[in-house]
Amino acid sequence: MTASTSMQSSGHSKPRTIGELKRIPDFDPRGASRSVKDEIRRNLLRAVEKNEILFPGVHGYEDTVIPQIVNALLSRHNFILLGLRGQAKSRILRGLINLLDPEMPVVAGCEINDDPLNPICRACREKIAAEGDNTPIAWMPRENRFVEKLATPDVTMADIIGDVDPIRAARGGRDLSDELTIHYGLLPRANRGIFAINELPDLAGKIQVGLFNIMQEGDIQIKGYPLRLPLDVLLVFTANPEDYTARGKIITPLKDRIGAEIRTHYPSTVDEGMAITAQEAWVGRDSGKKIDVPPYLRQVVEEIAFQAREDKRVDRRSGVSQRLPITTLESLVSSAEQRAARTGEKNVVARVADVYAALPAITGKMELEYEGELKGADTIARELIRTAVGRVFSKHFPGVDFQPVIQWFELGGELKLPELATTQERHQQLSKIQGLMDHVGKLGVENRKDPGTAAAAAEMILEGLWAHRRIGRSEERGYYAEKPKQPDPRDPRESQNRGPRRQFN
Repeated sequence: MTASTSMQSSGHSKPRTIGELKRIPDFDPRGASRSVKDEIRRNLLRAVEKNEILFPGVHGYEDTVIPQIVNALLSRHNFILLGLRGQAKSRILRGLINLLDPEMPVVAGCEINDDPLNPICRACREKIAAEGDNTPIAWMPRENRFVEKLATPDVTMADIIGDVDPIRAARGGRDLSDELTIHYGLLPRANRGIFAINELPDLAGKIQVGLFNIMQEGDIQIKGYPLRLPLDVLLVFTANPEDYTARGKIITPLKDRIGAEIRTHYPSTVDEGMAITAQEAWVGRDSGKKIDVPPYLRQVVEEIAFQAREDKRVDRRSGVSQRLPITTLESLVSSAEQRAARTGEKNVVARVADVYAALPAITGKMELEYEGELKGADTIARELIRTAVGRVFSKHFPGVDFQPVIQWFELGGELKLPELATTQERHQQLSKIQGLMDHVGKLGVENRKDPGTAAAAAEMILEGLWAHRRIGRSEERGYYAEKPKQPDPRDPRESQNRGPRRQFN
C-alpha cells in the first residue's frame, strides 16, 4: 500500500516528516518506494479491470494504438509514438499522468524529488543523516510529475542532464567536481515521474547518447565528472516516421534501447473524425447568435481532410493534421456568425458557402507537392471542397432522380444568391426551383417550410449537383445549366417555355 493510499483509507492527515510517514497505519515502505513504472503498472491494471477510459478525449485508437500502449506500460517499457502531425501523440503522453498516484511524498526542497526512504542525491542523504525522522517531507501532485521537452537542435546537455553551477560552488566553498555544485537538468528533475521528449530525432547526437546512457546504465557525466544517479523515470517520446529511420537523425543505440515503437494514425472513418472535431472545435459562441451547423456540413468539413490525405498533390509525408477540419469548422461558424451580424438575424443555419469562406483555414494546413504548388493552394483547397461535397451528396442521395431540378436550369433558369441575402429571401428564391425542396428531407430537414434548414439543405443539393457536373456554377452567374437543353419545336410544351430567361438575384 502506498503512502497516499494509506492516508485515504485511514483518514489521516498528510505526514509532514519522515517519522510521521513511517507511523501511517498499514504503511508499507516497499510500496512507498515502488518505482514509477510499477506504480503505473498497478494503476493501469486496476483501470483495465474496471473498464475505465484510459485516455479521455482520444478517439479512434481503442482497437489499435491504446492496446499497444497498455502492453508497453505493463512490460515497464519506455516507448515512442511514431506518427504524422495532428495524431494526438502529445495528448496521449500527457494523459499518462492519470495513471500515477494522486500524490507522492518527497524530501522537502529536493531538486530531483527524492524518495524520503530511499534518497539518491547526496544533499538529501546528508540531510536525512543529520535530521533523521524529523526530516521534513512534501507531497507532490501527479500533475507536477510530468516533464515535457520539445526537441530542437539547440538543446544542450545542460538542458537535459545538468551542468556545474560555479556560483553555487563559490558560495559553498566547494570544488567544481563536488556533486553538490550541480544544477540539474530536466531529466533528473523528472525523477520518479514521466519525462517526455517531442520530435526526438531533432535532438543532437551527443544528447541522444546522454539519454541512452542514463536509460541503460543509470549514470551521467557532467563536465567530464562521472556521477552515478539511478533515476526512476518513465521515458516516452514522439517522432515523425520519416525521421525515425537509419537514414534519419536517430542514433541506433538509442533506438535499440526504446522498448516499444507504436504507430499512430489518422481517423479511419469520417464518423471518428467528426467526433474529434466536434470535441475540439470552438463552436459555442458568446455573441448571442444561434449558429446551427447541419450534420451534412460537418461531414463535408471532415471529408475535406480525408480527400486531402489521399490527394497526390498533397505531401503525404507531411500529413494533413486533424487541425484542418477543426479550424475549418470554426471558420465556417464564424462566417455564419458574421452573416447573422450583418443581416441582423438572431438564428442562422450554416450553408455550404460558409465552407468556401473557410479557405484560409484549409490552405495553411497542407504541404503541397510540386504539381500542387503549380496550381496553388487556393485552387487545390477549392477542388477538395468540391470533391468532399460530391462524396457527401452521393451518400445522402443514392439513386435519387434530380431531373426536374436539372431541367429547370436547362430551360433557362439561373440562380445567384446574394451573399448577404436573409434566410427568408434565400428560401423564397430556392423554392422557385422545380422539385428542389422535395429532396431536402434526405438531409435531415423535417419541415421544408422552415426557411433556415430548408434553404441550407437546398443549397447543399445544388452544390452537390454542381460537384457531379450535372449543373454549372460560377461566381458571376451563380448556378446555371451545364449544357442548356435545345428546344424541340415538335414538343408543344416548349412553346410555353419560350421567352425571357428566368434569373433570380
